[in-house]
Amino acid sequence: MRRVIDVVIGGASLALLAVPFAVIALAIRLDSRGPVFFRQDRAGQHGKTFRIWKFRTMVDGAGKMGLGNTVADGDPRITKVGRILRNLSLDELPQLINVFTGSMSLIGPRPTLPYQIDSYSEYQWQRLLVKPGITSWASVNGRNGLPWVQRIELDVWYVQHRSFWLDLKIVMRTFWVAFVTREGLYGSDGVNDDFGVTQPPSPAVPAERPR
Repeated sequence: MRRVIDVVIGGASLALLAVPFAVIALAIRLDSRGPVFFRQDRAGQHGKTFRIWKFRTMVDGAGKMGLGNTVADGDPRITKVGRILRNLSLDELPQLINVFTGSMSLIGPRPTLPYQIDSYSEYQWQRLLVKPGITSWASVNGRNGLPWVQRIELDVWYVQHRSFWLDLKIVMRTFWVAFVTREGLYGSDGVNDDFGVTQPPSPAVPAERPR
């Protein structure tokens, strides 16, 4: 049923957003040099790697400049159009392509970078038991304003309790967070939390990946 909903809503959304996508694409090309879309490898369900789609919001090659994969409020690598897209979370909309093709779902833990899952404990690995989503329980409960450990805790809670009604609640709160409060765009000190090379495992849980 989830897959049917993803295909129907994902496909319909892509059709309805075709013109807005074209306008955004033109704005990106006129604002700065580089591709319209940003493609990057992410860890999906069961740790399988896939390529994510996003509108490019930073200068081309930004990952090799400044803070690297970390982003800060006022980051000079963010373009003028990119700042608008980020503030309204519109840069995430191309992930509807990932939803339609099956590598993502509408609701689920946000897809993370592959290197991060190498230091997951068995408990944290549970966030990879479902497909990653465009929005998540962590996204509507602090987003980037939370440290990674806390975000993963919220993702695991979602995996353990997910239901149609919880997904509906997340969708409704997503619109409020994205377009009204706009909370959690950046870390509490203006800089997104850097994952680092290790993350502490949850208490009383073996720090090893399930087999």
